[in-house]
Amino acid sequence: MSELQTDVAAAMRRVQEQVETVIIGKHETVEMALVTLLVGGHLLIEDIPGVGKTTLAKTLAQSLGCAFKRIQFTPDLLPADITGTSIYNQKTQEFSFMPGPIFAQVVLADEINRATPKTQAALLECMEELQVSEGGITHPLPRPFFVIATQNNIEHAGTYQLPEAQMDRFTMRVRLGYPSLEQEIRILNSQVQSHPLVNVKPVLDAPTLVDLQDQVRRIVVAPLLQKYITEVVAATRKSDQVEIGASPRGSLALMHAAQAQAAMAGRKYANPDDVKRLAPFVLAHRLILSAEARAHGMEDVTVIQKILTQVPVPTV
Repeated sequence: MSELQTDVAAAMRRVQEQVETVIIGKHETVEMALVTLLVGGHLLIEDIPGVGKTTLAKTLAQSLGCAFKRIQFTPDLLPADITGTSIYNQKTQEFSFMPGPIFAQVVLADEINRATPKTQAALLECMEELQVSEGGITHPLPRPFFVIATQNNIEHAGTYQLPEAQMDRFTMRVRLGYPSLEQEIRILNSQVQSHPLVNVKPVLDAPTLVDLQDQVRRIVVAPLLQKYITEVVAATRKSDQVEIGASPRGSLALMHAAQAQAAMAGRKYANPDDVKRLAPFVLAHRLILSAEARAHGMEDVTVIQKILTQVPVPTV
């Protein structure tokens, strides 16, 4: 095992251990969040209320040692409340830009689907181009820049569905689900006197995280594996159960996620197993299912899983 990959694997293991002192029994979900972090992407946590979406986001942010801001999305939130605005300074008789809470390294967009589409759209440029344009001037966002958004996928009263363009900006979508009986007992025991979040310590800092992200891009992705990735994504566009399939942004996200997964496993190269494991998390939320598939109650994850059984796996 090379020293490069050992550094990534060891660092992510420390973060995961910290997060799992709070988020109990959700090892794979936490791991997917860390993969998203390593590729410099953004994470959507989607599930019912009360299963720990916001807690996972806060715990992850607290363990990274990065500048953190939380934005509570509500119907009256305005785009300038997120990105910032120019204010006239009477002393200098000039306008000066006052940065909004998006100017942080880890941003929690809590209940993102409760804001209006206009406000949601304020995040598009931030998430894709890592910048804010205001008054004809472009302001770069800090690096690393990691948006963690949460939304309730069941109750839609008073919410605004995220548009496809915005869903496509999220590298991964994860769900927590209910804990098992034993896990729920452990959760109760951990919070008898205080919340374990108060004991979470930073185990990384921003410069180290940026270095780890740069290292991940050196992981080898063989031409055969690149072909496999594109075939899986192309299959989403041809499926009878899909109205609109994943775009090339999905292919790139899947490739980079496979690099991060390999680095976390201590390998110098990505393999087909990485792609097969990650594809439901990376691709499912990018699909628009056909009316027939929706009428039959089919889920986007199920479509991806079916495609993975149909596309031949290369020997890399």
